[in-house]
Amino acid sequence: MLDRRTALAALGAAAVSSSTGIPAAPPAPLMRKPSRLSPGDTVGLIEPAGFTVDRFDLDVILDTVRAMGLVPKPAPHVMKRYGYLAGTDKERAADVNAMFADQGVRAIFAVRGGWGSARTLPYLDFATIQANPKLLVGFSDVTALHLALAAKTGCPSIHGPTLSSSWGASSWDSFKRLAFDGEMPTWRMPAGGEDRLVQRRSRVRTFCGGKASGRLIGGNLAVLAAMVGTPYMPDMTGAILFLEEVDEAEYRIDRMMTQLALSGILGKVAGVVFGQCTNCGTDDSPGIGFSLSEILDNHLKPLGVPAFQGAPFGHVANQVSLPVGIRAEIDADAGTIRMLEPVVT
Repeated sequence: MLDRRTALAALGAAAVSSSTGIPAAPPAPLMRKPSRLSPGDTVGLIEPAGFTVDRFDLDVILDTVRAMGLVPKPAPHVMKRYGYLAGTDKERAADVNAMFADQGVRAIFAVRGGWGSARTLPYLDFATIQANPKLLVGFSDVTALHLALAAKTGCPSIHGPTLSSSWGASSWDSFKRLAFDGEMPTWRMPAGGEDRLVQRRSRVRTFCGGKASGRLIGGNLAVLAAMVGTPYMPDMTGAILFLEEVDEAEYRIDRMMTQLALSGILGKVAGVVFGQCTNCGTDDSPGIGFSLSEILDNHLKPLGVPAFQGAPFGHVANQVSLPVGIRAEIDADAGTIRMLEPVVT
């Protein structure tokens, strides 16, 4: 009898078999790493999703970039508004394309998330992006761009704070070590500071122990689940899948994880890390439904690959930065993520 992992992998293969006439996903593009950042570098600012309302908020964002020792260059459509988006799909995509093509820009930061990054994907110039590898930095809705770059260009990127995030000391340190110093750090939950005999916060919940290595690919669960079946979803075979979420009820988390299972993605990965799920849950009938950990246990434990919950990334004040597309090793018992190669040259 096939175990669940084998069955899910077979299901994913069947989805692209001769029965549908759709070819299997092509091999990942050859990786081209960007250069590391240095003080004084110019970086581009884009709004691929939601818009910024107050120009004084933009002042704070510009000062944040300057505090990093970098020079901010806002894209032409930053501060523009089109419905709930920062400009039309083509305008926002044009900003992304322009920043990758600009030889004076060394990296690209998303000002904020929201919704809409996926709408720009048909208009992105992936040939130009691939020819000009640069760090793209952001999280949440920016997950759509991270996945598309991994699928179409092989250029690694950084799942980390947007410029609207708080950029606390640990967030800045983790980003600097990756983007400026070219280090290969190990991330783990920080030690708890509670006045208790046994800490309750900052704990690791291990669904299946052990170590696994592979390309780090992931981001926001809702965005990633919505990318399944599109040409912008990278091949997840042997990958370390990392996920985070915010403001979702347990049944919705269950539904999205089921989507990843039915699509065959969960059956392909070498390991799974679930970071923070901020404000997840519902007050309806507490104690009757599944908890988040029970849902994850239900979906991840049968896979038989290392999987844990509690890594320090997601919609939290001091999230660490994770490189997307580079090789890393997880230890599900210790709750660590160790980079096996630098994200920059």
